[in-house]
Amino acid sequence: MNNQINKLIPEFRFPEFVNEGEWVEDIIENIVASESSSVALNKLELKNEGFPVYGADSIVGYINNYQHENEYISIVKDGSGVGRLNLCESKSTILGTLTALKSKDNKKYNLNWIYYLLNTVDLKTYIKGSGIPHIYYSDYKKEKVLVPRKTTEQEKIAHCLSSLDEVMTALSDKLESLKTYKKGLMQNLFPQKGEKVPKLRYKEFEKNGDWEFLNGNELFDTISNKNHNSNLPILAITQELGAIPRDLINYNVVVTEKSVESYKVIDIGDFIISLRSFQGGIEYSNYKGICSPAYIILRKKNEYSENEFYKHYFKTDLYIRNLNKNLEGLRDGKMVSYSQFSEIKIPNPNPKEQQKIANTISSLDELIKEQVYKIEQLKLHKKGLMQGLFPKVKN
Repeated sequence: MNNQINKLIPEFRFPEFVNEGEWVEDIIENIVASESSSVALNKLELKNEGFPVYGADSIVGYINNYQHENEYISIVKDGSGVGRLNLCESKSTILGTLTALKSKDNKKYNLNWIYYLLNTVDLKTYIKGSGIPHIYYSDYKKEKVLVPRKTTEQEKIAHCLSSLDEVMTALSDKLESLKTYKKGLMQNLFPQKGEKVPKLRYKEFEKNGDWEFLNGNELFDTISNKNHNSNLPILAITQELGAIPRDLINYNVVVTEKSVESYKVIDIGDFIISLRSFQGGIEYSNYKGICSPAYIILRKKNEYSENEFYKHYFKTDLYIRNLNKNLEGLRDGKMVSYSQFSEIKIPNPNPKEQQKIANTISSLDELIKEQVYKIEQLKLHKKGLMQGLFPKVKN
């Protein structure tokens, strides 16, 4: 690798191209052409089939005609997701918030390779606007890039990375299938509106009769323990990860030593009512730490009840709907009170049945975590691979 230092060649190169010399320096403007769009979403009559229309995230619907005959790249030029790149299929259309990018010469510049090349450019440095952020072709068209002398090398790089993307897409599809399966399973493992028992019940509990339902305050106490020396980790209360130490998620908020004195202690197994509970349910803590006094800490009264059972139940659509129905008129920024939580009926089946249900859902959660881990590892692999496949322009 020492002989590659300061040379315009990639760190990782396919064997058939090692003797092809250095890549050529150029600018985006000479490689990529741009085409704007004036298509407005509210002017379209979208259908369920036809030719696709792309928005900032993905396809928003279908229409009877199209703007672009061949494949192209779209970039979000303003608004949410500004700077995001996407490969768009032939015979399709983009909304006016996007710009179409095309190869200026298909014989010299492979479109798929251009897509990956643009993903190596730090487009964030060209984003402007304090209100609605935007990025225009004129902003980044003079950006210097390096190009292989042979289009066959471009094609090889593009094929390598697109193959990796296909694997990532397959893994992501499997992840979404697992999440969908979990959602359906939870609807069947917990009684739905008007039901006294779940649709799916383990045989050993079928003779146990109807589930018991109790008010929230019959099952959980509210805890306000401020007896600490401020040496416990400050926990962030999140919808995705529950209660988690801030330093594990790079959540940096400056707090004074005096304010920390008023923070509440959260023990492992406690539940937390947050400002977003009416949207995403009640959070669970696998950590001991402290949190803002604005949060309501719940601790189960019955030591035989299963924490994991309620961890899952408090995230069901049914419970969140019941919480919202009970809190009619609640608006963003208002906290769900303990008295409001107490008014909602919560299931309290046999502890062994609770455990069986919790174990089933937790096993599925482990499969989901494994899938997420595989995807994250593949993303890291792709990032390192791209750094090696695309040399940087010398300063």
